[in-house]
Amino acid sequence: MRAVISYDTSVSASHGHVRASSSNMPFIELQSNLPAGQFSEAFLKRLCSSTAAALGKPEDRMNVVVTPGLPMLMAGSTSPCVILSVSAIGVTDTAEKNKEHSAKIFEFLTKELDLSQDRIVIVFNALEPHQVGKKGTVMSFL
Repeated sequence: MRAVISYDTSVSASHGHVRASSSNMPFIELQSNLPAGQFSEAFLKRLCSSTAAALGKPEDRMNVVVTPGLPMLMAGSTSPCVILSVSAIGVTDTAEKNKEHSAKIFEFLTKELDLSQDRIVIVFNALEPHQVGKKGTVMSFL
């Protein structure tokens, strides 16, 4: 089972050109060996809200995918674990920003999933507007 939540947003026209706001579309991908039953629609919405707040992005710009029940090995153990990928334009591009994001996201995941911090890894990916396609073009042109 793969659970997906994606909120589409409109962009505003400015001087005859369509421009996206600076709050482009972050992508949150959670992979886990935990069973699908642990990831309800309510959990997806809380994950969306929590990561949006951590990144300083509006919830309606977030794209969240949860893939449960995977065969996973972390630090030599198959005990319950999570790998969370955070890909975004402009907010995951420095160690200082990612340290702040990490603290907030770890707090959410450890409480929600009852996992210790050593069973969670977060991977931050800095995206450029030309790396994200939408509406038949790329974010650079929206």
